[in-house]
Amino acid sequence: MEQLIVRLGSEPESNVSWLVWSTSESEVIASGVLPNAAALNSLTERAGHRPVIALAPSSDIVLKWVDLPPRAGRKILSAIPFMLEDDLSEDISDLFFAYGPKQGDRQAVAVVRHSQMELWQSQLKSAGLACDKILPDVLSVPLNSDGMSVLTLGDHLLVREDEWKGLQGEEAWITPALAHLTKSQPEPVSIHNYSDLDLGLIPNAHIDPKNIELPMAVLAKEALIAKFNLFQGDYKVRKQTNTVWKQWRVAAVLASVALLVTLVDKAVTLRTLSADNNRIKAEIQQQVSSSFPRARGSRDVRRKITQELANLQQGGGSASMLSMLSNLAPAFSGSDVKPQSLRFDSARNEIRVQAVASNFESLEKFKRDVEAAGFVVDQGAINKRDEGVVGSLVIRSGV
Repeated sequence: MEQLIVRLGSEPESNVSWLVWSTSESEVIASGVLPNAAALNSLTERAGHRPVIALAPSSDIVLKWVDLPPRAGRKILSAIPFMLEDDLSEDISDLFFAYGPKQGDRQAVAVVRHSQMELWQSQLKSAGLACDKILPDVLSVPLNSDGMSVLTLGDHLLVREDEWKGLQGEEAWITPALAHLTKSQPEPVSIHNYSDLDLGLIPNAHIDPKNIELPMAVLAKEALIAKFNLFQGDYKVRKQTNTVWKQWRVAAVLASVALLVTLVDKAVTLRTLSADNNRIKAEIQQQVSSSFPRARGSRDVRRKITQELANLQQGGGSASMLSMLSNLAPAFSGSDVKPQSLRFDSARNEIRVQAVASNFESLEKFKRDVEAAGFVVDQGAINKRDEGVVGSLVIRSGV
């Protein structure tokens, strides 16, 4: 199954990062960056009518813990906005309060402007994307109980301090804020670095470098398992089952009548086909006996014939892959593209290639040469590295 994850911006003109993640293969299928929210409609087909997970910039969201009276019930939640009124710079009537986990007498709360929530919902709806889960982007950064986690996304820096706290914003001002934060701690702080950012100058910190991955891939893994959702209360996505049924009730009745007529017709046809089937079975049995004498008298004739064909093909299960690689050899030898990994999918008759090249032009030339050899090529994510560029390609037979 594939899942589309999009990271929205604060403004309609902000860039939108996106990624398609295979939950079954645990790998990136495709990714990219859109120039603005208006381009979200280009992702409708990739969503495949499945719900989308959206990430929202945490700079627009306040994450706080609220101390509740002992043994307080759920009714106390309605009083939380008034308990936080003095800590917020805006009128609480303009703000939306979403509730996260509760630990003892402490309640996690996310505060965001109604206008911002409405903007994100309208962007997704205008693009035809069904989204039933949205969460602050810093809560999709991996949580490490022994310290902070840092990840870069474009020119933005995401810092997760703990289960319900973090920083997000442009790297130029978040980095000094991070340094001030670590400097004020009584003990050295462990920082788990999921980026290629040099954090060696951060004071009072121990840097733990992690494997460099596509930032959206790191966020996607955490977003899939995150339980918190900003879509609560008035913003909760409600199923439209009853409304849809009322609109299509007449059509459903007509469809049922049509189905009944079709079933009667199929029953008559089935009787005719059954007689034809018995006749064809007898002819097949006669042909099998003459073409495969060793299968005669076998209890499982189909299996016996399959074995005979496999012997004739002489191990043809891998022939398709070998044939494809043979035809791809000129494209590899005619370019500086080097494969890092190859994966053959026999069910789809395709080869997934992770390749490295000196530049984008070399990778594009390789793609054209492969297509000229009669293959269909789907190009996935392309990332710039010190040694060149790394890209993923899905190559399938054009036949």
